[in-house]
Amino acid sequence: MVIYTDPFAALSQEFDKMLATPGINRVGSTYPPYNVIHSKEKNEWYLEFALAGFEKDDVTITTDKNILTVAGETKEDKELPEDIRYVYKGIAGRKFTRSFTLPEYAEVAKAELKHGILTIDLVINVPEEKKPKTITIK
Repeated sequence: MVIYTDPFAALSQEFDKMLATPGINRVGSTYPPYNVIHSKEKNEWYLEFALAGFEKDDVTITTDKNILTVAGETKEDKELPEDIRYVYKGIAGRKFTRSFTLPEYAEVAKAELKHGILTIDLVINVPEEKKPKTITIK
């Protein structure tokens, strides 16, 4: 009897567990809001963060081993001159740090901040020796 395990299925389950489950953020904050997107056709993963008011220089993205950390601080978070004050501030732009545990073989391919949405593209680079194989019967 041969037992076949699809490593891509396990990887998908790991992403579902680690990224799509509430409470994965280490600091427990819900800011900034984010989406996890999976393209089944291309088997690609994307993280989207709502970052209205942030510029690309206000955000840092780092990976250390399998931990992805997104952090940001807008200029408005810093001290404002004494003659400037908010009369009403409905757009959050506070300092934040969000950390995610990535599944094995996941890497950040690129990141883009456009129209207040930060998109991080993740790729799965499974080594050839770990990919499913078809065995020819002789």
